[in-house]
Amino acid sequence: MRRTQLLVVILLLAAACGGQETATTQASTTLGTTTTGAVTTPPVAPTTTGPTSTTAAPTTTTAPTTTTTAAPTTTTTEAAIFPVTVAGVVIPERPAAIVSLSPTATEMLFAVGAGDQVIAVDEFSNYPPEAPVTELSGFRPNLEAIAAYGPDLVVMSGNPEETASGLEALGIPVLIHEAALSLDDAYRQMLQVGMATGHTGAAEDLVASIQVEIAGLVDRYADPGLGLTFYHEISDTFFSATSSTFIGTVYGLFGLENIADAADPDGYGYPQLSAEYILEEDPDIIFYGCAVWCGTSAASIAERPGWDELQAIRNGYLFEVDDDISSRWGPRLIEFVRLIGQTLQTLSEAG
Repeated sequence: MRRTQLLVVILLLAAACGGQETATTQASTTLGTTTTGAVTTPPVAPTTTGPTSTTAAPTTTTAPTTTTTAAPTTTTTEAAIFPVTVAGVVIPERPAAIVSLSPTATEMLFAVGAGDQVIAVDEFSNYPPEAPVTELSGFRPNLEAIAAYGPDLVVMSGNPEETASGLEALGIPVLIHEAALSLDDAYRQMLQVGMATGHTGAAEDLVASIQVEIAGLVDRYADPGLGLTFYHEISDTFFSATSSTFIGTVYGLFGLENIADAADPDGYGYPQLSAEYILEEDPDIIFYGCAVWCGTSAASIAERPGWDELQAIRNGYLFEVDDDISSRWGPRLIEFVRLIGQTLQTLSEAG
């Protein structure tokens, strides 16, 4: 049963991010790194978490607007030294023909300035617009199809051992990134992408700018969220994300309390809730995705049997979350943080 549920969640998230995994990445590098035990990782500044106290939920029906972060389209050539080892992968020279099979990795590549080095991306890599989208699948990668592009670096998500070993047998370096479970995981992967492509400095600047903005947003907006409960809806079949996932971690920055946590005693991360459970928990705020793939809207949620009694619906606290932005842990994660912060500010001003 749990395997079936996991497959449903993966397929839903695949439309946004090419497939979510729940394992962490043990990252290792040999350039600009700090070492702990047997695992070597790039230095990552600590993330900021919000305090915890309670503020009464105000009322509003207007969702905040968010600013879109444009991916850089220019390429900066740095005096990078190759060969370089990133996450245990030896990259002999600065890659000039990169294939990305992860929408998150695609966004990272363009954000650090490596866009001109990318020759093909998977079918779900829909951002930035200039990314060279192909029919390649990151969910079910095909060795022959990938190799046909003649890549000198392949970036993948998850753990496709057979495909990765096949590419390595052909002499093609493969950088594999698991789904991030924290902001530090996301930062580490951005730094690895920069190092692997010869854009270490740009990646460091990108991570630093995101960290600074997130710290400012949390400092500015955390108070309105303290003690408020929320429900994040991944699909209209009530799949949600707990605080152990990347999505949940971002909400946790603002002191919001996740109603899905208590429904996931085994630590699955993406439990399927029931309508009865959600009604009983009566969350202060509802954030919903799947507007594109499921047709979910504030109106359709309010029309569900009994849901008109939920305080979030009575108060108009239903906010759409872009599927791609919330399910990818690349440079646009800052837009997800902004949306939550501005939502809380809207609620506070209405109160």
